[in-house]
Amino acid sequence: MIQHETLTTADGLNVSRSHNQVMSPRVPHRVVVLAQDGAYPFELGIPARVFGATDGAYEVTLCTPTGAPIATNAGFDVVPTAGVDALSHADTVIVAPVEPRFLKRGLDDDVRAALALIRPEARVVSICTGVFTLAAAGLLKGRTATTHWECEPLFRRWYPWIDLDENVLFVDAGDVLTSAGAASGIDLCLHLIRMDHGSETATTAARRCVVAPHRDGGQAQFIERPVPDPRDASTSDTRQWALQRLGESLTVSQLARHAHMSERTFARRFRAETGLAPRQWLTRQRLALARELLETTDIGVDEIAATVGYATATSLRNHLASTLGVSPMAYRHTFRSTPPQAKKGTAHRQPQVA
Repeated sequence: MIQHETLTTADGLNVSRSHNQVMSPRVPHRVVVLAQDGAYPFELGIPARVFGATDGAYEVTLCTPTGAPIATNAGFDVVPTAGVDALSHADTVIVAPVEPRFLKRGLDDDVRAALALIRPEARVVSICTGVFTLAAAGLLKGRTATTHWECEPLFRRWYPWIDLDENVLFVDAGDVLTSAGAASGIDLCLHLIRMDHGSETATTAARRCVVAPHRDGGQAQFIERPVPDPRDASTSDTRQWALQRLGESLTVSQLARHAHMSERTFARRFRAETGLAPRQWLTRQRLALARELLETTDIGVDEIAATVGYATATSLRNHLASTLGVSPMAYRHTFRSTPPQAKKGTAHRQPQVA
């Protein structure tokens, strides 16, 4: 079992740092999904689908508070695959969401009893309105959490003492993680895989599920124009261009010129399409590439720093330390799970617009 410590990045993103060795694929990490009446079937299936794409690194089971079938909001019932006692053996517990009309301010006795079975060292996760269950159980005291943006008024009314950030896809508070609605549950599951096993395993799982390999937790839930108006110029081509030149000292001015826009217009449209400022986006792309190279190659830290656009290895070390709390070599040692793809020279990846 990996122990996590919460760290806050310079741009306000909460991430967790692994302290122990990566979980061995030979001993599956036990994930138990807790489902209640009114559950959304789509979200119920996310953990099994995403964690199941990791070649046996995780074992996913479904339980209900009483062990009996539960009614979904889609007109059919779901039969649990395990008894409620499965929670006492779980390494990660995921509280599935329910339709808002099923929400209660407090907890039923059977739900409270079920949550009491969770081991203190287990990781607890909620998808969408599952956060209401965590809040009612007192598991969010002193933590930041998120939920679907439409549920923000109700959550604040019921739990005003909890720090809610309804503008992000998910929040990683170390041993308690919460996500927004629907597809953000996929993003959070991939985030957990990435923290447990590295980006290579998470990317493989994402490819098998045919979903985006990485949407950062700090990204906005609602992006103004994820699909640009065809009458307007998009920043997509410029993002693709930048991904192929991360080793260069790119400026917002250069990006704007490539997009044939003024800096102000470019910055506005860039944020509308990605949810991030151009500089934030560049930093995250550089760190993502650096992590990939540390995991999959034997390239030295100096060369990796140059490849991803940092002037010195010290700059890369500082950025990685502020983001994950570890040095490049410690990160490489932790997440090197497969033989390196390139012994010498620079490794290249197929750029993807994020």
